Amino acid sequence: MDQFERLRAVGLLERYSTARHHLKFYLNVSVAATYTLPEIYDFPVKDYIYRACGRLIGQHPILSAIPVGEDTKEPYFARLPEIDLEKSVSFEKRSHDFPGADEPDAELETLLKIQHNTPFTPPLPYWRLCVLTDATNERRFTAAFVYHHAIGDGTSGKAFHKTFLQALHETAASVTPEEAKRVVASPQIPLLPNSEAVHPLPLSIPYLATTLFKEKVWSWTDPGLWTGSEIIVPVETQVRHIVFPEHVTSSLKDCCRRNNTTMTAVLETVIARSLFARLPEKFTSVKCTGAMSTRRWMPDIISDDSMGVWVQDFGETFSRNKVTGDGFPWEEARRARQTIENVLNLKGKNASPNLLKYVDDFQEELFLSKVGKARKSSFEVSNVGVLAVDREQDPTKPRIGRMVFSQSASVTGNAFGVSVITGGDRCMVLAFSWQTHVVELDLMSAIMDSTRTELFNLCS
Repeated sequence: MDQFERLRAVGLLERYSTARHHLKFYLNVSVAATYTLPEIYDFPVKDYIYRACGRLIGQHPILSAIPVGEDTKEPYFARLPEIDLEKSVSFEKRSHDFPGADEPDAELETLLKIQHNTPFTPPLPYWRLCVLTDATNERRFTAAFVYHHAIGDGTSGKAFHKTFLQALHETAASVTPEEAKRVVASPQIPLLPNSEAVHPLPLSIPYLATTLFKEKVWSWTDPGLWTGSEIIVPVETQVRHIVFPEHVTSSLKDCCRRNNTTMTAVLETVIARSLFARLPEKFTSVKCTGAMSTRRWMPDIISDDSMGVWVQDFGETFSRNKVTGDGFPWEEARRARQTIENVLNLKGKNASPNLLKYVDDFQEELFLSKVGKARKSSFEVSNVGVLAVDREQDPTKPRIGRMVFSQSASVTGNAFGVSVITGGDRCMVLAFSWQTHVVELDLMSAIMDSTRTELFNLCS
């Protein structure tokens, strides 16, 4: 690795992911999207994809950077001199028809399970583009962008596809077989800064004192809190997803607005209800972890179109007696929305990533020391929102349709995670991921079925 150009140091939040990747406690993130090329695109799909990848590598310098020294206390990013697309982009032909508007994509699900259980190895890039081609329509394909969490957060995956769509637009007149380069030279431009380089990440004295007391002295644990099994290794990720058709997604948004709440808050509440309905009565509370982009209070150089890691988490607790019952608990959904608003108003103050500067040994303190102990939270909801495209996409240009956002299971994280995105087809997709033996398949299937039913019922 010494022969590669040394870039900046890995930031604190990026280091959280390099440490857990090295330990194989969490491997990667994925955002997949289905594209349809217009008839004027008459060269092989591979040529257009290679050309578009070349443009993205030129625009996003993090795509040609890899973390070096993941097992050390001072990891850094190094620039690969070039990227061989044949080693980072794979193609596989579907064996079944493309799924319908409200059907899950079983072949994509199979691909994602394999990818979420496959780590990255230098000197290859720390991302892969896995393409499923359509046997019945040679101009339609699904591209899963799978990447290390230290080079991108969930919003970065959405940014990748937004840029990829634009790159496909721009390749229409320029692609010839000779131009679809297999090897792409890395751009000589600096990486975008990490969070602590552009934000003070402030901590109040009361917050810091309380947190340190809980970590170092004593922390009360609710005996009625459900968090799945104790923290175990090794990790094996399971992943499944639910698709909500456009009319259901639209109705849900309207329903949230009428009840003065948000989609994320409603999803948290619905999943908590679904969980309580399947858990023994002795479990009286569940904790949800939410993920929130911090780009809104970063300088202009960092936007929703940037690729990197600018994110924080927040917590919400649901009690059995508040969310169970015959009618939907809109008051709880409004309370969950208020929690999100309160965190937003802090603009990055008192966020848990701000505490990472006090951690000396990431691998030992944050991960290895926790094996065999109870986890602190039940489930995660990470909603990266809607990919903004024109409602009526121009049929003479490449179009983007369904999207699926998913993650590998986290050994020390929540018992299961729910990753949410709405693609160009305006269908919301929920991807559930969990670690084998932490939550049983029967329970996860029941939670998914109940979540789907409840969300459909809210629209009726």
